[in-house]
Amino acid sequence: MNTSTNLLLITSDQQQWFTLGVNNPQIKTPNLDRLAAMGTNFTRAYCPNPTCTPTRASIITGMYPSAHGAFTLGTKLAEHHLTVGDVLRDAGYDTVLVGKAHFQPLFSSDESLSVESYPRLRDLDFWRRFNDTHTPWYGFDHVELTRNHADEGHVGQHYAIWMEENGLPDWRKYFQLRGDGIRDSHDDATLAPADEGDQGHGWRTDMTWKLPEEFHYTAWTGQRTNDAISRAHERGHPFFVWSSYHDPHPPYCVPEPWASMYRPEDMKVGRYVDGEFDDMPPVYRMTREHSPDFESFNLDGKGNHGYASHARVSEQDLQEAQACYFGMISFMDHWIGRTLDHLEDLGLLDNTMIVFTSDHGHFLGEHGLIAKGPFHYEEVIRVPLLATWPGHIPAGVESSAIQSLVDLAPTFLAAAGLGTPRAMQGLAQADAWSGRAEPPRDHAIVENHHNASDAVHLRTLVTDRHKLTVYRGRDWGELFDLAQDPSELCNLYEHEGSQGLRADMLNRLVQADLEREPAPMPRVAGA
Repeated sequence: MNTSTNLLLITSDQQQWFTLGVNNPQIKTPNLDRLAAMGTNFTRAYCPNPTCTPTRASIITGMYPSAHGAFTLGTKLAEHHLTVGDVLRDAGYDTVLVGKAHFQPLFSSDESLSVESYPRLRDLDFWRRFNDTHTPWYGFDHVELTRNHADEGHVGQHYAIWMEENGLPDWRKYFQLRGDGIRDSHDDATLAPADEGDQGHGWRTDMTWKLPEEFHYTAWTGQRTNDAISRAHERGHPFFVWSSYHDPHPPYCVPEPWASMYRPEDMKVGRYVDGEFDDMPPVYRMTREHSPDFESFNLDGKGNHGYASHARVSEQDLQEAQACYFGMISFMDHWIGRTLDHLEDLGLLDNTMIVFTSDHGHFLGEHGLIAKGPFHYEEVIRVPLLATWPGHIPAGVESSAIQSLVDLAPTFLAAAGLGTPRAMQGLAQADAWSGRAEPPRDHAIVENHHNASDAVHLRTLVTDRHKLTVYRGRDWGELFDLAQDPSELCNLYEHEGSQGLRADMLNRLVQADLEREPAPMPRVAGA
């Protein structure tokens, strides 16, 4: 009989921290609200990097992107890194990942570099054999994957197999397969202006996806999560299951009834405030231009993961996108509820630590920005975080204690009665979440490094009240008082009266950077 604590990590992709019903009554998430009522709602949680690969790699390694090496999209997390799954496997846990991984590049000229890339992405026979030939994979005994978001053409892997096996052999007609079927129009998540005639970066004239709801990858992730839990229960094993949902990452489209669940005219979207970029680094002001010359700063203006112009997106566009974005979240919430019900039916709910979070946030008009990019506003670096563990984590509590997703791996290990490996930089939060200890951190660090050069390379320190951002090789900087200026409209970095605060925050950033330096092995001799 399993007496060890089960561990369930549920993640969304690119979800704003306040898009939970418990934080925002405009959105309906009854099951995530149920999870919040069962445990603690952490309102000051931060990702270590506001893009997918770096943060997802940090979640399983307990290391910052600058340490594990998968520092941006298009890089690979090296397989030699110790992961939370490796440690739990050795302790007798079943370890399973269902949904999105994104530890490896989507496109690679070297097949040995990435199994998540073409042409293997669509080689269904390869994926049918994958769990017999390639696991454990990053510490997971069993994986079921797909790479696409919404109707992107990057579809295949275990999800395509599941659609075929469950009665949808013609699944290809529901996805945007173009040309050779490799590159489609959704290589990024930027919400493009409708008048540019480019429907390829998240925008849809019709956001209702014709794919039957029961064949959506959200349903697949929920069903296969429940099946993984059942298998472990039948075997009498404790489990670590990562239920990794793909939404609400753009493109913005979802099947009914979720597509029409919210009315665009009811959406309260973010806006640019006149003059808010006056004291910001020059690239912020350039996002207001129709054709900015980013090359004058040796910056990459291509794609939403560098700097881009967002000046031509209308409020109506944003309202329609947000209505769909909310529908995608509510659909995911429905399946999270099915998993909570499944745990309860199996009698496992009281013996399971459940954590819900997202890999990073999202812009929908705030500061005039869209999607994501190297702008460390709260909307994109702050994430939802709910944690429940009956008998340990208090129920129905809201906490403003600062959290970082780099802490999740050591926290899961602590809940399983295991120590933190020396290579992990994160801090075990289990005792603090349970009220048995003081919070182990008073700050969060967020990294952003897009290229091998220093073109886009910044770092942010967030404390209980202030936020500092510095740029490699630049005199630019950002300093906000989040208590007095929660909307981050007044950059204090160059203000004469804030130089003492700036010096203090710079010192705290240096100290925080020193504190997180790992020592992978103990010193065993004097020389």
